[in-house]
Amino acid sequence: MCCPGCEAVAITICDSGLLSYYKYRTEPAKTVNVIADQLQNLVHYDNEDIQSEFVHKIENLSEIMLSLEGISCAACAWLIEKKLSHQKGVVSIRVNITTSRALLTWNQTTIKLSSLLLSIHQLGYKAAPFEIDSLENSYNQSMKKYLYRLGIAGLASMQIMMLAIVLYFEVFSDLDKEFKHYFRWISLIFATPVILYSALPFYLNAYRNIKSGIFGVDLPVSIALIFSYIASFIATVDNKGEVFFESISMFTFFLLIGRFLEIQARRKASIESSNRLKLVPALANTITGKQIAANTLQLGDRIRIFSGEYIPVDGKIISEYAYIDESILTGETIPIAKQCGDIAYAGTLNLDTEKSFDLEVVSTKNNSMVSNIARLQDKVQMSKPKIAKIADILARYFVIIILLIAACTWLFWHKLKSDDAFWIMLSVLVSTCPCAFSLATPAALTCATFRMGKLNILLRKGHVFETLCKVKHLIVDKTGTLTHGYIKICNVTLHSTLTKENVLGIAGALEAYNNHPIARAFKQYKNDSFKINNVKNFIGSGVQGYYQGKLAKIGNEAFVFGSSGEKIEQDSIYLSLNGEHVATFIYRDPIRSESKKFIECFKNLGVKITLLTGDSSINANNVAKFIGIDNVISNLKPKDKLSYLQKFNKNDITMVIGDGINDAPILAGSHISIAMGGGSNLAKTSADMVLLEDQLNRILQARELALKTRRIIFENLAWSLGYNFFILPLAVSGLVVPYLAVIGMSSSSIIVLSNSLRLLKEKVT
Repeated sequence: MCCPGCEAVAITICDSGLLSYYKYRTEPAKTVNVIADQLQNLVHYDNEDIQSEFVHKIENLSEIMLSLEGISCAACAWLIEKKLSHQKGVVSIRVNITTSRALLTWNQTTIKLSSLLLSIHQLGYKAAPFEIDSLENSYNQSMKKYLYRLGIAGLASMQIMMLAIVLYFEVFSDLDKEFKHYFRWISLIFATPVILYSALPFYLNAYRNIKSGIFGVDLPVSIALIFSYIASFIATVDNKGEVFFESISMFTFFLLIGRFLEIQARRKASIESSNRLKLVPALANTITGKQIAANTLQLGDRIRIFSGEYIPVDGKIISEYAYIDESILTGETIPIAKQCGDIAYAGTLNLDTEKSFDLEVVSTKNNSMVSNIARLQDKVQMSKPKIAKIADILARYFVIIILLIAACTWLFWHKLKSDDAFWIMLSVLVSTCPCAFSLATPAALTCATFRMGKLNILLRKGHVFETLCKVKHLIVDKTGTLTHGYIKICNVTLHSTLTKENVLGIAGALEAYNNHPIARAFKQYKNDSFKINNVKNFIGSGVQGYYQGKLAKIGNEAFVFGSSGEKIEQDSIYLSLNGEHVATFIYRDPIRSESKKFIECFKNLGVKITLLTGDSSINANNVAKFIGIDNVISNLKPKDKLSYLQKFNKNDITMVIGDGINDAPILAGSHISIAMGGGSNLAKTSADMVLLEDQLNRILQARELALKTRRIIFENLAWSLGYNFFILPLAVSGLVVPYLAVIGMSSSSIIVLSNSLRLLKEKVT
């Protein structure tokens, strides 16, 4: 059969008892183009069951993280992005050359995943769904291949250099010409495996570049190697002219050392950024004791977590209690006591040394919180700030300029001193290769994103590092942000014949429809015997519904009584039935211990600070006075907060911190926004950053890290550009021999990567 389709048709004909078709048909079936072996393998990725393990669904779109093999510079990333972005059905494609990954979003109904993967393969790169284990295997294989190539180039370099000493320094002055010619042939034999095997990765990348009409960093390298080998081969055969076999071998050797170290650095940054996923086990234990693959678990399945085991999926605890280590999410190693009904997250650890507990699966492995965190982190790494986009464009044009300069250099020296023209051109091509320039920004951003993860800050947008450095105005919410949001009802004042149990039951039933921190304080009072109908949630004000035919309202004074004034009691909310005041609830919300210092630090930075809250003016002013905020605006609805933000000049970079549903509009509308980890899901999805452990001092650390990242990016760019501007006139003047050019170019890339890796090691105070 020419393809699986023909095979399926033939089987159907035979199984249906229609073999006469083949006996009586008058002509053969039309010829069908044979499906390539690659496509036959890739087509399996279109299977929905297989896709459930690595494809994330976003409304009508699909999203996947791909591992890429063969990419070496910004030109490779640009080529893949350009090719796929023009495919019908592709929404976006972003490539990170540091981690060798791509984030692909497409419409399944328009184009199949196998077709997109095939398009990448046709460009000369390999693409497959990202898996942490396969990534490490891929890196290990790459390292082995480079070690083999490096070993051959190193051995050849040593042998050729010994022969070069004899030829160039005339150690044996009385050596016959025949022996000198013989040494050239020996050098040719040693250089041939270097040029054909060790340097092969550079040719493959250059071929992809030429085939696609772009100019990558491996193009000048390949031209230099091939031209020098051809010239040396001709000189050896004709027995006249100069040979460059020692330059070829050393050039390849030093280039491979640079690439090898670069792969190690990329591996460290990439693997470190996925460490959370490594803690999620691949197997799960059912209630009956059977062990199954964690990715086969479905919603509602029940599993058992034994003592000292990591949890494989997000689930609801159905045992009496559990003690869990959530340091993978919060950074805090203190055990957290969870009760029946609480959620336990994948990757966290059962710390109870004696007891197991049972879970009911509420999320598949692919949609667990830790997977979503890793997915968002990867999205940020794929995002390119303005400076990165400019650097990518410059790098592509820089190669063209270098090729033109090298050609002009050869023409000039060929007329002036033809014997030296070739090696001078060779030095220009090699020494000015913009590898370091291409790595300057993505390497730093990848390392910085990982460090943000270590601070338990989840990044959702790629502009964070740029914008965080420019903040001029801080707008902060009160409840759940400056205060803990762990609100407790400390007093209930009755204003009717209803009992305390009744008003708490009604309040608990109403607030069950709200997600504000104050509403959560009533969670313990929810009683199924209190039925509420026709519930409406007025975000930022309160909740209303009908209890036994009466209109029940709970919230602030303006909402409950339809008035506003200064009779509001401190830290209080109200309950009414048919307009009658039935109860006042006094609550307590302690201020975070770090809030005062947090505000002081931003004040010292010259940042304007405003407290925006939907709470009463008395509560807001008391908190602001204690913390040290002068500008306070209270009793605001969500639209009022957004209106306040929109009054400012667009150049006045504003950062907003909030946690509630009522903060979502202003979080989405600000230049940069931060949601508290304990806040509402709507706030988190509207924000650019999420504080997973609700510690405000992490924002100061994030700002410091952003400043360090910006500084390192500028250092990388300054070094790579400075090196090229310094070495170019020296190389054109003939003052840089080829092997020094190789050392300089490789060292430049290694310096940029090493400088970026400082972000993984430096402690953020």
